[in-house]
Amino acid sequence: MQRKLVVICFFFGVVVQELKSQAYYSSPKQLRLSHNLKEERRDEPLRSQIINFRSQRRHNDNTGFEPGDNAAPFEIKTLDGTFNYPLQNNCSVIVHAFTNKSAFLECLWSTDASLTDLVEYLPENTHVLFLSLDDSAAKDALWMREQVYHLASGSQRGKEVISRLHFSPIPAFALGTWIPKILYSWGCSDHNCGLAQAVFTSTEWDVPLIVKSLNARYDWLMGHWGDKMYRLQDGGDGCKPMASVAGAVAWVVEEGCSFFTKLKNMADSKAMGVLVYTSAGQPIKDMNCIGEECQTGLGIPAAMVHFESSVDHALRSGKEVKVSFQTTPSPSFFFGINHQGVLSETGWFLYPTFRFLSWQAQWFEYQEVLRGRLERPATVVPVFDHLQMQGEKGAQATVDLPPGVMDYDVLELDASLSCPGRRDESCAHWDHTVQLWVCCDQLSPYCNAELGRWITAFRRGIGRWITDVSPLLPLLNAGKCAFTMKTVPWAMPWVVSLNLRFSHSNQSVQSDGDDVRELQPYKLTPLFGGGTFDKNYNSRFQPLKFTVPASAKRVELYAVITGHGSDENGCGEFCVTSHHFLVNGVFNNTRSFDTAGSALGCALRVPEGAVPNEHGTWLYGRGGWCDGLQVDPWRIDITEQLDLTGNNSIVYFGFYKGMDPNPARDPGYIEMSSYLVFYK
Repeated sequence: MQRKLVVICFFFGVVVQELKSQAYYSSPKQLRLSHNLKEERRDEPLRSQIINFRSQRRHNDNTGFEPGDNAAPFEIKTLDGTFNYPLQNNCSVIVHAFTNKSAFLECLWSTDASLTDLVEYLPENTHVLFLSLDDSAAKDALWMREQVYHLASGSQRGKEVISRLHFSPIPAFALGTWIPKILYSWGCSDHNCGLAQAVFTSTEWDVPLIVKSLNARYDWLMGHWGDKMYRLQDGGDGCKPMASVAGAVAWVVEEGCSFFTKLKNMADSKAMGVLVYTSAGQPIKDMNCIGEECQTGLGIPAAMVHFESSVDHALRSGKEVKVSFQTTPSPSFFFGINHQGVLSETGWFLYPTFRFLSWQAQWFEYQEVLRGRLERPATVVPVFDHLQMQGEKGAQATVDLPPGVMDYDVLELDASLSCPGRRDESCAHWDHTVQLWVCCDQLSPYCNAELGRWITAFRRGIGRWITDVSPLLPLLNAGKCAFTMKTVPWAMPWVVSLNLRFSHSNQSVQSDGDDVRELQPYKLTPLFGGGTFDKNYNSRFQPLKFTVPASAKRVELYAVITGHGSDENGCGEFCVTSHHFLVNGVFNNTRSFDTAGSALGCALRVPEGAVPNEHGTWLYGRGGWCDGLQVDPWRIDITEQLDLTGNNSIVYFGFYKGMDPNPARDPGYIEMSSYLVFYK
């Protein structure tokens, strides 16, 4: 797979150079991207205007080939026959275009763990069409198929997956279909979708030597390559510190010790960065920390390239060699077609594994489940219809509710968040909390109560969710209600749609005789809010006394809880916290965020609707939420815990590691709304 690159520039459409990616962190000890820091990015609106203009111009040139457009039928020759689209049973399709000019794709295909992820996690109703962008397409197709076959053919699961993988020996530019239009016009240049390259210059050669490179994983390194030329200095195997690499990029062979050891030694030697080259005949690898190594953050960038004899010879001869780093735009490597035949971007692969492809396919599966839920009978009340949400006012609407809505016992929020342009590049660069507030009676204690909560995605605009908030039906206590949905006022704009869905459930109680009627929430008692998660957090909450109305048939505890910010323990976003509601001094009802800070805590929630393949740290578990997902209410039936004819009490407290929080700096905060809900 080792081939030297010539200097090639791709000009396939307009490519927007986005902001340099922020560092990613891989352990709770290192997860330090607090919301306070992120929400200070107040230059988002200006960036959004520029991106939206370019996105609109591009859309005008590509009508019919934008995300959200329908995919036209096509057929493509493959190694095993002809791939005909559309497929039977409305299966989804992922299209992947390989090029040997990408070190990222080389690593994606040459790593057993990546290929195993493809075989293990590809959903049953997904097909993958593999193409090549190069003249070597026939050879590439055979090689790609062999890479999968040697891992998959030995198991029944593997054989079934192989039947849904299709390899074309025809170069993408010669397909004669609309597919090249998508690949070329959807090109990108960052997060492993462009061509990352190292550029070597020296008096030993006349023109720059440009080779493909793969940056080390930035979920453990906190350094970035600058836009400048670095002096390159031989660092041997990097297994011990070397004073000579100070102020230079260390040229280090991959053999001898772990990547972490090499990089730490070079960082201790005050190198500006590390360039690891492969052993003879070996592919480029995904450089990452392992286990406890990840607890040590290193403020140094690193990348891997193939061994270049001319560079090595020049360094050993005492000649000066300089290196810089660039990303050359390329055609897109991936796009998708969902079950309904709609074109879709697939987001960003943050590191080289086919798991990201599977996550996008899982999202298509989720869309089908969502479509089925939306087809259920319901009285639908539109609130927002593609309304832009931005600034202090957010999105606002006053809605007349139809008569009889209080006769229903199910209230669902059908909400979607999209971006001003049709491409993900027009989406906001940061994640923000979105809240929906409602007021139906200015004199009511329920006025301006929170009805729903969501978290926006990093640079993706495909989110749509249904959230069951049935216990909050008493908030809609008048025929006309004012709704406000908003996030922080300096965030880039989101386009929101929201429908209220009223329906009937099967939950019921037996009344006199044989009559059965639905239980309906009719009264709310507000409980506790959150606050700064510091040593004084729990001292803010005192026990609340209450009695159960005689007409109540059931009592429920309802809470929406999320943790934000990042102290030295990663609290409250990335730390494990527990939230306790103690009833009558005996019954402890506990909500714990056990997956907060875990490596794939939110990625594993894609089947539930978490937007896949975002920028940033979207994969990591959070304190009660995920980027690109609704915040699900927590509901507990506490009827049996109560004295239905006497006095009752309830108190709340929140813990970190089973104790009161006590951060030394930058305390996070808990965002919470909670109620007692009475049903009759």
